[in-house]
Amino acid sequence: MTKTPTVVAVSGSLRAESYTRTALQYVLEAAAEAGAETTLLDLREYDLPVYDPDLEDAEQGDAREVKRLVREADALALGTPVYHGSYSGALKNVHDYCGWDEYEETTVGLLATAGGGSYGSTLEHLRMTVRGVHGWVLPHQVGIRNASSRFVDEPDAIDGRGFADDDLQERVEKLGRKLVEYGFIDPDIPSPRAEADD
Repeated sequence: MTKTPTVVAVSGSLRAESYTRTALQYVLEAAAEAGAETTLLDLREYDLPVYDPDLEDAEQGDAREVKRLVREADALALGTPVYHGSYSGALKNVHDYCGWDEYEETTVGLLATAGGGSYGSTLEHLRMTVRGVHGWVLPHQVGIRNASSRFVDEPDAIDGRGFADDDLQERVEKLGRKLVEYGFIDPDIPSPRAEADD
């Protein structure tokens, strides 16, 4: 029997009408259609004070629950708005709480939404920090430029927002499918090319 993968999306936006959160829900919908159990970790709904290493988790609001959700996920989607060329403080705070125990050998997909046209450094910063705690980052990532113009009002869609561009929607949904496809990957398995070279 095939195990059902668990995919958790962490929304690094605290904005009420967040484009990041909307896009992540499309990621999770595609993951669910591909057979995953999904959870949106919406940081607005958790009491997660600024990380203080001198305090126990029990003294830091919902830290235990947030760490459990990240640790038990087979795959994570990390989403953030672009703030000053990097990712949000809310998402950085999650990184401060979570380390190797939570991320090691976990498949991670990245998504960034920009108010303007630049998201490359944000995705690169996320990639470096996830690698630093031994997460396995998917090559497929999603950047959304000019996010406010990339969605259209659509009452029956997620958050009442549909994508203005079918290609962008496909890229977002592909991230969800890839998280499921590689949710149980063993990063120590050699590639076919490496095996052939041996």
